[in-house]
Amino acid sequence: MGTVALLSDEEVGAEALAVFEDIRAVRGTDFVNNFWRALAHDPALLRATWERLKVVMAPGALDPLVKEMLYVAVSTANGCSYCVHSHTAAAKAKGMDDAMYGELLAVIGMAMQTNGIVTGLQVPVDEAFLA
Repeated sequence: MGTVALLSDEEVGAEALAVFEDIRAVRGTDFVNNFWRALAHDPALLRATWERLKVVMAPGALDPLVKEMLYVAVSTANGCSYCVHSHTAAAKAKGMDDAMYGELLAVIGMAMQTNGIVTGLQVPVDEAFLA
């Protein structure tokens, strides 16, 4: 259960509604997800988060599918169920197929296992790996 109500379009002020409209326009959908509706309690935070997300997730040196897959991996490591679900859906919409998803999960699992082992052992970093 959430700690704040999810605000409908009718319940938000003009500033939050403008962000909702931009989300719809950029994503080409009428859907505004629960994350944005929860953030609408703080319109400045809503706008700042949306503006930064548009920049970070835009095509660049990494394509948008890779960025979504990275988001899934980090969200898994951080234990954010909402983010795992929303960014898995976004990655699938951007072309991630079942084979890619399986490999992504394998990499996440392998990294979590080896990260835990090396952290527990406190293995010193090889000099060759230091930047």
